[in-house]
Amino acid sequence: MTTAAEPQSLLLQMLDPAHRADPYPLYARIRAQGPVQLPANNLTVFSTYAACDEILRHPHASSDRLKSTLAQRAIADGAQPRPFGPPGFLFLDPPDHTRLRRLVSKAFVPKVVKALEPEIVALVDALLADAGGTFDAIEGLAYPLPVAVICRLLGVPLADEPEFSAASALLAQSLDPFATVTGSAGDGFEERMQAARWLRGYLRELISQRRRDPGEDLMSGLIQVEESGDQLTEDEIVATCNLLLVAGHETTVNLIANAILALLSNDGQWSALAADPARVGAVVEETLRYDPPVQLVGRIAAEDMTVGTTTVPKGDNMLLLTAAAHRDPDAVDRPDEFDPDRESFRHLGFGKGPHFCIGAPLARLEAAVALTALTSRFPGAQLAGEPSYKQNVTLRGMSELPITL
Repeated sequence: MTTAAEPQSLLLQMLDPAHRADPYPLYARIRAQGPVQLPANNLTVFSTYAACDEILRHPHASSDRLKSTLAQRAIADGAQPRPFGPPGFLFLDPPDHTRLRRLVSKAFVPKVVKALEPEIVALVDALLADAGGTFDAIEGLAYPLPVAVICRLLGVPLADEPEFSAASALLAQSLDPFATVTGSAGDGFEERMQAARWLRGYLRELISQRRRDPGEDLMSGLIQVEESGDQLTEDEIVATCNLLLVAGHETTVNLIANAILALLSNDGQWSALAADPARVGAVVEETLRYDPPVQLVGRIAAEDMTVGTTTVPKGDNMLLLTAAAHRDPDAVDRPDEFDPDRESFRHLGFGKGPHFCIGAPLARLEAAVALTALTSRFPGAQLAGEPSYKQNVTLRGMSELPITL
């Protein structure tokens, strides 16, 4: 366990845009320090695979931020308990999480995902129909595809997709947990609040429309789903759709884009996938390990916890640097190499335990369709410059990825 000033300085460097393109050397330095405890901030940071894996499955590791000492202190000082509205089930604990996930799963069954495949193929075909020359893989493919899929899934009209996309991008920034470290809400807080209010209002109107005129979409399914007399309330439907939009959009954008960058940055990998589309599943899994869309995860100690030799007091926040854990040499052979041919893929890209990502099959399908189409159409593609990165730390991803087709 480390409590010195140097580890705290390393953590704050994660906010520096200079590390956004390649944070992995910094993660290695943090991992070398061992668990970092900042008692004044009620924070413990873990970065090894063993610790992150254990905490994600630990029954006392809470996802409800209201159980944290810092949140309770802020509420006592007059802060709103949930400034962005009711949380999605990702941010709840059993039994609320169990109940909501069970009900949502009834409308998110595998056949729903499988039925989307022809439409995903058609969307990708349309996006690539006129592609040529220098192509921004973010604007041209990775960004529009997931939001279009989520909007189709929820039954959002095509004309409203741009507003949905803008709200998603803003709300993704709210997942950065660094107010815990810096003590501030961060720039753009009011803009994110406005996006949250707009989205909640929009979703409530859409629910009202679906109650009058149900369709085959997921929104209609969430309204109609029932088990043992239990149903989702309107607030729960809004929070769930909000979660699916943000989690299902930004993360899949990053997954597709990170895979494209990794394939083009490693000799022979792009052409290997172009020649053998059956490799795509391995490419997706290795991307989830090597350069994951979600870089870190937050948990709260609902009770005093011991992880390895580190004791975390009840109410303290735990920051799990899962992207650092994926490069842990004690858990992964040749961790800094992108190798879709490795024997097994050990990663926490979709979480572990009760909060394992419900949208994992959809994300895998979207990435597989996009990567297969892009490599088969343009087997000689190359990078056309350095990518640009967004400010996001948690959902770290590119804003531009120019390639020559």
